[in-house]
Amino acid sequence: MTNAPEIVLGVTGSIGAYKAGDLVRHLRDAGYGVTCVLTHRATKFMTPVSLQALSDRKVYTDLFDLEGPHILHTTLADHARVVLVAPATANIIAKFANGLADDLLSCILLATRAKILFAPAMNVHMWQHPTVQRNVTTLKRLGVRFVGPDVGKLACGYEAIGHLSEPEEIVRAVKQLVPVVGAPTGPAAAATPKAKSRPARRAAKRPTRKR
Repeated sequence: MTNAPEIVLGVTGSIGAYKAGDLVRHLRDAGYGVTCVLTHRATKFMTPVSLQALSDRKVYTDLFDLEGPHILHTTLADHARVVLVAPATANIIAKFANGLADDLLSCILLATRAKILFAPAMNVHMWQHPTVQRNVTTLKRLGVRFVGPDVGKLACGYEAIGHLSEPEEIVRAVKQLVPVVGAPTGPAAAATPKAKSRPARRAAKRPTRKR
């Protein structure tokens, strides 16, 4: 995994943060290295300890890391191939669109030259609000990619757009930005060739029996 593309996964304060663990697992199975950055509000939904165990990396929540000799936000920004924000709230979208940097994640977003992917999750009315859509348009013009949001059951009770995309869909979007060179090393990938090879051998034998 030493040559694995580096992903900085930013997790913000949305109920969709509970999917961050599954997302980390899917990214690692696909062959990526993942370092998680949580906003303080995100820690209300997902514990850093859980993501540290799943990513096998230290999880960062604070802009100032007194244990390391380097400036944290620039170090993470420089090493990332993709900065993925999932879930992305209206707050982090607005911060980035307006150049605000008051915590670790927002500083990374402004400092990085990596590709940036947002996976929004919020109430339908928030997502459809003109100010949010204006900020999304601004970011798209700057080259930021978006995946979702999807239509689904929201925490507020609506069945509407605003649902965080599933981890598999987010990983597909990451692969489009930075493909992994070589076969993935995860257990799911190891099982794939066996499943595909059996039907192919059976299909090849059928014409021979008929003759």
